[in-house]
Amino acid sequence: MTTTRTATYAGGSVRHRRPRRDVVPFVARLLIWAGAAGVLALWWSDTASVVGPAGWLTGAGRITGLLAGYACAVLLALMARVPLLDHTVGTDRLARWHAWGGRCTVSLALAHTLLIIWGYSLTSHRNVVSQTSTLILHYPDLLKGTVGFLLFLVTGILSARAARRRMSYETWHYLHFATYLAVFLAFGHQLSDGADFVGNHLAQAAWYTLFLGVAALVAWYRFAVPVRRGLRHRLRVTAVHPEAPGVVSVHLTGEHLEELGGEPGQFLRWRFLARGLWWTANPYSLSSPAQPRHLRITVKAAGGHSTALARLSPGTRVWAEGPYGGFTANRRTLPKVLLLAGGVGITPLRTLFETLPGQVTLVYRARRADDLALRGELDAIAAGRRATVHYVVDEPTGYSSPLTAQALGALVPDLAAHDVYLCGPSGMTRAAITALRDAGVPARRIHHESFAF
Repeated sequence: MTTTRTATYAGGSVRHRRPRRDVVPFVARLLIWAGAAGVLALWWSDTASVVGPAGWLTGAGRITGLLAGYACAVLLALMARVPLLDHTVGTDRLARWHAWGGRCTVSLALAHTLLIIWGYSLTSHRNVVSQTSTLILHYPDLLKGTVGFLLFLVTGILSARAARRRMSYETWHYLHFATYLAVFLAFGHQLSDGADFVGNHLAQAAWYTLFLGVAALVAWYRFAVPVRRGLRHRLRVTAVHPEAPGVVSVHLTGEHLEELGGEPGQFLRWRFLARGLWWTANPYSLSSPAQPRHLRITVKAAGGHSTALARLSPGTRVWAEGPYGGFTANRRTLPKVLLLAGGVGITPLRTLFETLPGQVTLVYRARRADDLALRGELDAIAAGRRATVHYVVDEPTGYSSPLTAQALGALVPDLAAHDVYLCGPSGMTRAAITALRDAGVPARRIHHESFAF
């Protein structure tokens, strides 16, 4: 069943521009590949010739080892939560780069290990088992490097999609802290045993600069900044209000909240200092524009952490990390905008619906009418800014509206001339992207951000 609140458009002009978000990802990728080329140049400049099977295997092992070490630094930098990257590239896009890079890193490290052992065993005319034992027990720092490699391997296996589905977000999150230890353990053997570093002080200095620089970014943005903000802003829960079945809004107050700089569409990672909740920080979007003394998030019960938020007591202390994400007005390129929400995905879109200039249409899909959270606020915003909101529910089945190009086109005339902001469950998001592409909306104008891990 579909219900609609409609009025005429009343908005100012929107300047057409190429957002900075297109430039920063390009430059970031360029720098990453330039660094990889530099690593290969290091190997090339230090290698006089490669002769015979043992030489080829050892040379390939050196190349893959150098690239694996460099990739470790890149992986940590991508997830250091540097605001410039996070707000332009986007958190979910960085996470996809990180996931792809993680698979490459584990593969490179595995190839490095097997190739070096094989190449060395051919050179020394010893069997693989004996050569492996000699390398681990008698080469400097290689025992620690082996432990680091095994940690990487285990993390990679448990991060595979089939394994991720069987663990909670909290378990997955803390598992990845093992990568810090893995990098620390593996770093020493790169300089002690790597033929490209032994005696090459310039290469050693470059490697130290790379890893110490990344370590500084991680220490500052993932640890120092959250602690500093937690102490300064002194966030507390003021109230918890039900919005729909299984959906609550958590209202918070604090000091100097204007310094957070949270934009509509962004999210923060919230750590509630209550029993059973203090040890994890989960991502939830702001569901109303940030105020100097007030913030609000709206959360659907989808796990132990989100379910427990309904039982929070006023006065509970909160630490908030962020804001994060590039799901903001900066992604917009056209005067017309469609906001397409599914379920609790309405939370970031509610703030954009209130604040985006120009001609804005909201389509909000839910299973039942009772599941339409914040509906009263959305109606008030639509009336106040003379915009359009369509509510689409799946039950009763006879009145449901399919998520297709034709159905969206019936709700939103001239759909292909819109920017689209999309937020909802993963299945709905995939179907919506397909429908929007079928309707002629270019991929570059479909903006979405996922919190799935």
